[in-house]
Amino acid sequence: MDGHGVQPGNAGVGGIGGNAEGKYRALAYDTAVSTLLAVALYVVVKVSLDGFRQWRARISVLIVGSGPVGLTAALVAVRSGKVLKLTVLDERYRSALLCRPQQIALDPRSVKFLLGLGVDFDNMEGCWNNGHFFTRIGVFQEYLLSILEQKKQRVEVKVQLGTKFSEEYLRRIPHSSWPRVIVVADGSCGDSCSVLGISSDYSVESCHAYGANATIERLDQRQVPTPEIRAHSLYFDLSAYGVEALREHRNPTAKSGFHLKIYGTFRNRYMALVCPSSDTKMVRFLRHTSNSSIMRNIFYQSFNAYKTDIEPRLNDVTLHHMQCSRRLFEIQLSHRRISAAYIEGDNAAVIVEGEAARVLNFDTGFGVNLGMRGLESVGTFIYRAATAVDQNDILEALSAKMQHSRQVAETFKHTGLSESMYE
Repeated sequence: MDGHGVQPGNAGVGGIGGNAEGKYRALAYDTAVSTLLAVALYVVVKVSLDGFRQWRARISVLIVGSGPVGLTAALVAVRSGKVLKLTVLDERYRSALLCRPQQIALDPRSVKFLLGLGVDFDNMEGCWNNGHFFTRIGVFQEYLLSILEQKKQRVEVKVQLGTKFSEEYLRRIPHSSWPRVIVVADGSCGDSCSVLGISSDYSVESCHAYGANATIERLDQRQVPTPEIRAHSLYFDLSAYGVEALREHRNPTAKSGFHLKIYGTFRNRYMALVCPSSDTKMVRFLRHTSNSSIMRNIFYQSFNAYKTDIEPRLNDVTLHHMQCSRRLFEIQLSHRRISAAYIEGDNAAVIVEGEAARVLNFDTGFGVNLGMRGLESVGTFIYRAATAVDQNDILEALSAKMQHSRQVAETFKHTGLSESMYE
């Protein structure tokens, strides 16, 4: 009897302990589930709010300079989906801007980049050759201006031509309308950087090549774009000047001789002569000669030898229309020492675009300008600037942009000029 009485008592104590432990486990489980649900809800809400904020994020962008690089940068900005207001500024008036006779050559990489921005080359005056598109600078700029006009339905676009970028202009901007991003693309002669308090110094590095340029203006000829003419491995008979180039030892591993390019419209013809850096007798002679007629004769003979069949020859009467370099010059890459900056007082991120190879650039020669390649990272930069949470995000975006600019310059310095000569 006693044993039977003890057993139920022990069973009751064990049951109470089991119930308590079960309740504790259930409570812990409920607490863990509730915590996980709360964390998950917080994450979902935060991600949703951040996504909504990024989706809604819009900034004001100011482009200084309406050349090919500046207007392309403006097109990148409106295509980014993060620009609420875009202002394009240039001190030149529309007539001066669009009447420039120089021709630009857009290589396949630039063509692909511009196609991605919605540029329709079929509706632009120009011509194709070997994957390149050739057109006059004014035609290209006018086309981009027309695209920006069409974008006014979605973005507030204001193009202010004949307006100089100055300290007074900045003072007139209401504080609430101050741009979040400023893109400086006013060329090597512009002073916009100094207005913003940024150094306008350039880094100048050798491209390991020498070159010279010539221009011909013939008002009786057509003003329509024409493909480039290229000739390679040229040697010139300068025996009359005491130079026997053909007798010199040639390095079999190097691409020897000179490389000629004739381009531009029949009215405004341009020529560029380039050779790899070397210490041959001919190069030394053409670098240091004081006889200005030698380069003129070289360009004169080269043009008549390689011009198109339907184009008139140069003769003694028309020769005075040609201007050219007096001698070979070293080709140098120039790019801004500072390509990005942050103006803390007004919370503006500034990027500077437009590296170029001196002597051989859009205006005077070989058509080498790194502006388009420098613009390839602008869309990402604008997106990061628009969605930045704090100053550190802006500085990281600026750092990435500076790194891209440096990489563009380094790549061109090592291989870009060779590609431009031989492509």
